[in-house]
Amino acid sequence: MSEYVIEMLGITKSFPGIKANDNITLRLKKGEIHALLGENGAGKSTLMSVLFGLYEPDEGYILKDGVKVSIRNPNEATRLGIGMVHQHFRLVNVFTVLENIILGAEDSRYGFLVKKTAGEKVVALSEKYKMEIDPDAKVENLTVGMQQKTEILKMLYRNNDILIFDEPTAVLTPQEISELMNTMKSFRDEGKSILFITHKLDEIMQVADRVTVLRKGRCIGTVNTRDTDKKQLSAMMVGRDVALKVKKSPARPTDNVLEVKELCVSSLLHKSQLAVNGVSFNVKKGEILAVAGVDGNGQTELISGITGLSRVKKGSVAICGKDITNMPVSVRNRDFLSHIPEDRHKHGLVLDFSLMDNLVLKRYREEKFQRLGFILKESVRSYAEGLIKAFDVRSGEGADTVTRSMSGGNQQKAIIARELDIGLPLIIAVQPTRGLDVGAIEYIHKELIKKRDEGFAVLLVSLELEEVMNVADRILVMHKGKITGEFYPEKTSVKELGLAMAGIKKAGAHSE
Repeated sequence: MSEYVIEMLGITKSFPGIKANDNITLRLKKGEIHALLGENGAGKSTLMSVLFGLYEPDEGYILKDGVKVSIRNPNEATRLGIGMVHQHFRLVNVFTVLENIILGAEDSRYGFLVKKTAGEKVVALSEKYKMEIDPDAKVENLTVGMQQKTEILKMLYRNNDILIFDEPTAVLTPQEISELMNTMKSFRDEGKSILFITHKLDEIMQVADRVTVLRKGRCIGTVNTRDTDKKQLSAMMVGRDVALKVKKSPARPTDNVLEVKELCVSSLLHKSQLAVNGVSFNVKKGEILAVAGVDGNGQTELISGITGLSRVKKGSVAICGKDITNMPVSVRNRDFLSHIPEDRHKHGLVLDFSLMDNLVLKRYREEKFQRLGFILKESVRSYAEGLIKAFDVRSGEGADTVTRSMSGGNQQKAIIARELDIGLPLIIAVQPTRGLDVGAIEYIHKELIKKRDEGFAVLLVSLELEEVMNVADRILVMHKGKITGEFYPEKTSVKELGLAMAGIKKAGAHSE
C-alpha cells in the first residue's frame, strides 16, 4: 500500500488569460499536516478545488491510497473521505447553522427531515472541539468568525479523514487559533491527513510536518518544517526577502478626525440587546488607532454604527467636527470615510461586476468618470489599470476580469486599492490583511503607515494581535460591548493584550 493517502500528479488547470496550476505534483502522507504556501493567486485554492471536485484538471491525475480516482464533483470527494473548509463560505444565509451543517447529508424518516439526532451530534462536536455555536441561529446574523466555525463543523459532521483547510484561521482570534491548532494536531493523532492552506508562517511552523510552496502556478518545492524557517519560506513564496516587521517613525497626532460619544448599537444577532454600550473614543490626524478584542465583543456593530450600516440607538458620531450620526451611507462614503469591510463579499464588492467597475464603485459620479450620466469607459479603465499595477492586483483578464473569479487575496487587494486611493479624512480598516500573503501584508502595512504620515486618521480593527502591535500607535481593547482598556504598543505585550481581551486585565492598567 502506498505511503501517500493522496497524490496529485502533474496537475494543470487554466482559466481565460491565466494558467492557475502548471504541472503541479503534491503528495500527502497518512497522518500528517501538510501546509500549502504561496502568494495570493499562486494557485493554492485552485489546486485544492481540483482535489475536492469543484474543478476538473486539464492535465494530470489523482491517486487515493495508490489507486487512480476521478473526482468530478464534491459528492464524489465526500464519498472518498475528502472534506474541505472553504476560504469563502459555502453557506445558505437564510438557513440555520444546523441546516447548513447537515445540508447534503440529511437524515430523513418517512420523507421528513429528522433534526434531533443531527442537532445532538453537532452540539457534541462543537463542545468537543471548543467551537460552541447556536445551532438554531440564522447564518445571515452570524459574525464572520461564527460562519467560519460553521464551515469547520460542516466538515467534521461528515467524518472525513482527509481534511482540506483553506485559510481557516483568517478570521479567528489568537485564542481560537491556538485551539484550532491543537484540534488539527488531535486530528493528525487520530490518523487523519490534513492539507492546510495558510499565509501565516507562525502557524506553519507550529503545526505542519511538511510545506509545499507554490509561486505563480508552479511548484517551487516541498520541505520538512523542521529543516526550514520563516525567512526561508517567505523568500521561497515571494521570490525575495520580506520584512516581517514594518518600520515606522513615531506618530505625530494633531486634531481629532473621528469623535465617538456614548455610542450604543444593537446586536446584529439579538436585536433586543446592545452589542455596543456607551462607547466613547477619538481618532486623530496622523495616528493609527487599533480596536482589539475577541470576535463577537461588539467590534462589528461598532463599525456598522460609524459607517451607517446599522442604526445608532444612542450617542453620536462626528468626523472633522460634522455630526454624521444619521447621515446616509452614500454621503459618508462620498465625503467622510473610506471603509475596508470585514466581509469583502457582502459589503466590499459586487462579485459579478468587472474588476474595473468595482475599483470605481465609489467614484463613478465624479466628472472625470461620467458625462451627462454616461460612464466614460476609457477614463475608468485607465484609472483602474493604475490601481491594479500599483497594488499588484492579479487577475486573468486585467481590468475586465469578473471579480468573482479572482482569488480571495486579490479581491481584498482590490478593495484596499480603491479605499486607500479615495483620499477621505478617515480610513476604517477592518481585518485589512485577511487572506493576504506576507509580501502583500508588508505592502498594506506600509501603505497604512504612509497614509498616517500624510495626515489621515486610521481606525484599524483586527483580530491579529501581531498586526495590532506592529501597526498601531494606540490600542483600545473592547470586551462585552465596552472599551475596557487603552494601551500603547511600546509599553505593553501580546500577552497583556490577550488578557485584557479576555476580560482579565483591568482597564487602564498600563503606563503612559
